[in-house]
Amino acid sequence: MQKAMASPAGQVRPILQVTEGQRVSDGAGVRMTRLIGTPKLRTLDPFLMLDFFSSETASDYVAGFPDHPHRGFETVTYMLAGRMRHKDNHGHEGVIEPGGIQWMTAGRGVIHSEMPEQAEGLMKGFQLWVNLPARLKMTEPAYFEFGDQALPLEKRDGAIVKVLAGKTSLGTTSPVADTHAGTRYFDVTLAAGQSFSEPTPEETAAIVLFEGAATIAGKGLASPAVAVLGEGDTVEVIAGGQGARFLFLGGRPLREPVAWAGPFVMNNDTQLRQAFAEYQAGRF
Repeated sequence: MQKAMASPAGQVRPILQVTEGQRVSDGAGVRMTRLIGTPKLRTLDPFLMLDFFSSETASDYVAGFPDHPHRGFETVTYMLAGRMRHKDNHGHEGVIEPGGIQWMTAGRGVIHSEMPEQAEGLMKGFQLWVNLPARLKMTEPAYFEFGDQALPLEKRDGAIVKVLAGKTSLGTTSPVADTHAGTRYFDVTLAAGQSFSEPTPEETAAIVLFEGAATIAGKGLASPAVAVLGEGDTVEVIAGGQGARFLFLGGRPLREPVAWAGPFVMNNDTQLRQAFAEYQAGRF
């Protein structure tokens, strides 16, 4: 058991914005809650979109996401329950199991499908889209895939931190360590009344509360909610009376133009038109 780091001298990051997300349907009719990428929270540089899916009703998810293209960013799928099969036109195929993660760099272009490996039971997880810097928009596609047992757990007083990407302030490091936007992505479980504190050096930061209730920078929140954090030195979260579970998102802002149309995220309209033309010509 590691002691949580005391808050460094300086400012606890305040809440700039809270949103509960928006119910959407995507793919072939999959129902989910879009937490980032809505009219209320368009993007959170370098994060483009975050979807949360959770249902025991097969009709909410069974049709999945048939073949569709991507270019110019990365998709990160984290499964909490259920199984999802990924297959693409570059010959890559695999199943993301409960507790596992797939980090796909779409780069210059992939056509892939994401289909449930079940016809009943709970399907629950997140998909995060992370922007790529301009210099890497046309890089070759690449993958990191790790099962539950490969992702390290950091045990602090009253807290369990699953390190999905990046490195904690105590040194626990995910096998997905070197991301293009310096992404830190943790799944944190807090016991009732316990606290989580993490220094956040000059990075975009948000807390995605998806179970229980918590107090963040003095403001009480109930799940589901996304708390976008302002400038400061550290993030602090205190769990409510029934405990809390949340995602910690941190990343280095790219501060580059974003031209986004459907499955393509580039830096200008000319690049977007090129993406559509190359996809239609079968050059992905």
